[in-house]
Amino acid sequence: MTSWRHWLGRQGEFLAAEHLKKHAFEILEKNYAIRQGEIDIIARKDDNLIFCEVRTRSLHPTVAMDTIAESVHGVKQNRLILAAESYLQKHPELAECYCRFDVILVARRERNWQLDWIEDAFRPGW
Repeated sequence: MTSWRHWLGRQGEFLAAEHLKKHAFEILEKNYAIRQGEIDIIARKDDNLIFCEVRTRSLHPTVAMDTIAESVHGVKQNRLILAAESYLQKHPELAECYCRFDVILVARRERNWQLDWIEDAFRPGW
């Protein structure tokens, strides 16, 4: 990954975490990784636990945000599910939480940032 793309991705994850904090979520974990996949942010608010994928892109002003969302396809979803299962196995105290998978899209358009939070973006067959 080039240093520009690395910086862009980390900046997107930072902005997404700050957005979640503003909505009273506690960030439990960032970049939780297992061999099969990684979850960018794991956050909790009361009895709600979210496994959050952050997608960051530099976009031309005319390109729609939903083009970023298309990159969270079935294979990526399955990897997120496997990582979430691993996390829950390591944290049995969270077993009673309502779990969901969110996606936060972050776009840099020239010098401006835009964020779109898709709550309950997909559901596993748990």
